[in-house]
Amino acid sequence: MEDFLALDKLHEECGVIGIYAPGVPSISQMLCFGLIALQHRGQESAGIAVLKDNKMQYYKEMGLVQEVFNSDILDRLPADIGIGHVRYSTTGESYVSNAQPLVVRYKGGSIALAHNGNLINAGEIRERLEDEGSIFQTSIDSEVIANLIAKNYHLGMTEAVIESVKEIKGSFALVIVIDQMLVGVRDPNGLRPLSLAKIDGGYVFASETCAHDVVGAEFVRDVEPGEIVIIDKNGVTSIKYDESKRKSVCSFEYVYFARPDSVIDGKNVFVARKESGKILARENPVEADMVIAVPDSGIAAAIGYAEESGIPYDIGMIKNKYLGRTFIQPDQKSRELAVRLKLNVMKENVDGKRLILIDDSIVRGTTSKRIVAMLKEAGAKEVHIRVSSPPVMHSCYFGIDTPNRLQLVGATHSIEEIRKMIGADSLAYLSTDGLVKSIGARKCDLCTACFDGDYPMEVPESADKFLFE
Repeated sequence: MEDFLALDKLHEECGVIGIYAPGVPSISQMLCFGLIALQHRGQESAGIAVLKDNKMQYYKEMGLVQEVFNSDILDRLPADIGIGHVRYSTTGESYVSNAQPLVVRYKGGSIALAHNGNLINAGEIRERLEDEGSIFQTSIDSEVIANLIAKNYHLGMTEAVIESVKEIKGSFALVIVIDQMLVGVRDPNGLRPLSLAKIDGGYVFASETCAHDVVGAEFVRDVEPGEIVIIDKNGVTSIKYDESKRKSVCSFEYVYFARPDSVIDGKNVFVARKESGKILARENPVEADMVIAVPDSGIAAAIGYAEESGIPYDIGMIKNKYLGRTFIQPDQKSRELAVRLKLNVMKENVDGKRLILIDDSIVRGTTSKRIVAMLKEAGAKEVHIRVSSPPVMHSCYFGIDTPNRLQLVGATHSIEEIRKMIGADSLAYLSTDGLVKSIGARKCDLCTACFDGDYPMEVPESADKFLFE
C-alpha cells in the first residue's frame, strides 16, 4: 500500500527517459540508472523497452525501479536505442498491463512509447479508433497515441508522429522508439518538462536534468513546447508542429515535483524553492525562535525563509528514508502511526521553542494536523505554519493526480478555518505573484491553474463530474 504521508501531496504521473547510442554498451543499465534518478516522479511501476538489430524487447513490472530490475534482466535487454518509464497512475487502474513503456505491433514493425502527462480528449479519440477497428490492451490514455501513430504509419513515420500529436490535446512529454529513431515530443503548452542531452556516441531525453547527470550526459537544451525532436543516424532533426499555444510550464514542478538538483526550462529548482522561502518571509513574517521544515520538500524554502527573516534554521524533524511504501492499513490509529514511522520530532531542538514550520503545500491537511500535534507534544510553545505555495484550490487535468475538488482543503475552507483544523498558531501561504517571482518566469509562461483556476486550455465538459463527484 502507498505511504500514507504521500496521500497528502499532489503526485506527478510519471517520468521518462530515452537514449539513442548505437554501439555504446550498457544502454539498458544507463536507462535503469536514469529511472532511479526519476523515481520521485512515480513509484508504482517501472519499465524499459529497447531496440537492437530490429528486435524490440521490453520488461516492466509493478514496484520501484530497484525492485523491478536486476543485472540478469538488464543483461537480457541489449540495446542501440531504448526508453524507460516510471509511473504513478492518474488515468487507468494500477495494474502491470497499464505500466509503460507501451509496445504496440503494427504492420510495419513495433512502436515503443512512454508518456508523461494526461490527454483530455483521449476518450473521444479512443471511441473513434475502436469504431474503426482498433483494439486496446490497456485502460490508459497513452495507448491512444501509439494507436494513432500505427494508424498513420502509411504516411511515413515522421509524418505519422506529426499527424498523431496534432490530434491529441492535453499535456504530454513523449519518448518514442520507432523505425530506428528515437523521438522526443513536448506538448504545445510545454506543461510537462523534457530536455535533451549529449553523451559519447549519442543523445538522451529525460523528464529532468538530474537523470542526465546520473548517466553522464551533457545538457544541450530543453525540448521546446510544440516541438518534435528526431534522433537517428543522420543526427538531430527539429520539427515545430504547433507554435500557436501559450507556453504554460507547470509551476508545481518547482514547488514539489522535480528534484531540487534539476533545471527546468532554464530555472534551477533549488534556487526557485529557496527564493520562494525568502519571498514568503517578506510576505508573512512572524516572531519565532526557529525555522524548521517538513522534510524533504520544505527544506529549500525553509533555508530561504531563515536567511530572509534572520531567524535561525535548524532540524525539527527527521525523516525515515528507508520506510518505502508502507503496509499499514488506513484506519485512524494506523494513520497516526504511519506519520510517526515516517517523521520523528527532534524533541531537544523544539522543546520550549516558537517554531515556524515550512511546508511546500497543503492538499488535504490531514498530515499537517498530525505534525503540529507531534511538535506540540514534544514541547513546542507555538507552531506557525508557512506554506511556500498558494492554496491548492482547483483540480488538474494535465498529468497531476489531484483529488476530487471537495477533498482540497484550500477549495472548501478559509485560511482561518484550515488553521483551526490543523491546530497551528498561525497559517499563511505564498501569494501567486510571489510564486511566479520565485521561479523567475513570466506568469503568462506558467500554468498556475491548481492555484487560481487559470487553465491554459479549455477544460472538457466531463471535468465537472470529476470536480464535484
